Amino acid sequence: MKGTRDALAGLGWPSEDPHPAPASMLRFPDGAQYRIEIPSTEGPSAFAAVLEEADRLNVPVHRVSQGSGIMLLSDGEIREMLELAAPRGIEVNLFVGPRATFDIGAQAYSPAGQALGLSVRGSEQLVYAVEDVRRAAGLGIRSVLVSDTGLLAILGKMRRSGDVPGDLILKTSVMMAPANAAAARVLEDLGASTINVPSDLTLPQLASIRAAVGVPIDLYVEAPDNIGGFVRHYEVPELIRVGSPLYVKLGLRNAPDIYPSGSHIESTAVALSRERVRRARLVLDMIRRYGPDLSTSAAPRPPE
Repeated sequence: MKGTRDALAGLGWPSEDPHPAPASMLRFPDGAQYRIEIPSTEGPSAFAAVLEEADRLNVPVHRVSQGSGIMLLSDGEIREMLELAAPRGIEVNLFVGPRATFDIGAQAYSPAGQALGLSVRGSEQLVYAVEDVRRAAGLGIRSVLVSDTGLLAILGKMRRSGDVPGDLILKTSVMMAPANAAAARVLEDLGASTINVPSDLTLPQLASIRAAVGVPIDLYVEAPDNIGGFVRHYEVPELIRVGSPLYVKLGLRNAPDIYPSGSHIESTAVALSRERVRRARLVLDMIRRYGPDLSTSAAPRPPE
């Protein structure tokens, strides 16, 4: 296989997953190696619960992300989330709403077609998706979650042309997670600002992707059941060492899928948000024990 490995290396691609996995020298702009993300923060009530638990448990939250879609939040709810985030410098990341599982097509529900689930169907849904982003950006959102490669390409071009804000963060979803270095580079080239990789990567596989891209990597260290249910708390210090700069994401195993969320299941969404912060505290304790030299970004607290 030497010829193929040499050809890949000549094209600038990693030709093997390195053993042992080397430490990444890349960092966030402030020099930190990792940040904490609380996903599935489905609106202002869930966000308020995240902040309350974060204060109680001394958890630095750097980003919250939402999964039901911008289209399922009112203007007032989006403004309220931004108002909660502003004093603490927390990034609010909202999912682009339209997706195949909200549409009338059946293939996304078939065993072999589930990969289509969060893609955007047809040109009409592309228009709806861009409308979702433009509305959020107009309200002040500067971070959106994208699960379709075509939409990512469009938003990347619109960001360069000024049709959406130039500082708009384009975060790619775990539902289109790249499992190899070449796929990760494609997403970065299309405009991804931060890339969610599969939750089951080995350290050498993560190192291979890190060697190919410069943007932050997002990784569920506890994954929801529908993407594997992995609980990798003990591995977090090594995942940070190899994948830095890394967003450590705390999903929940043995928890219901709440998308699309709303007031009818708000108590469940809030309870899950609280538990995700508790899981983050457990992971931070692991980092303190086994990776005490690993650095994280400061998480400003509001003035007393």
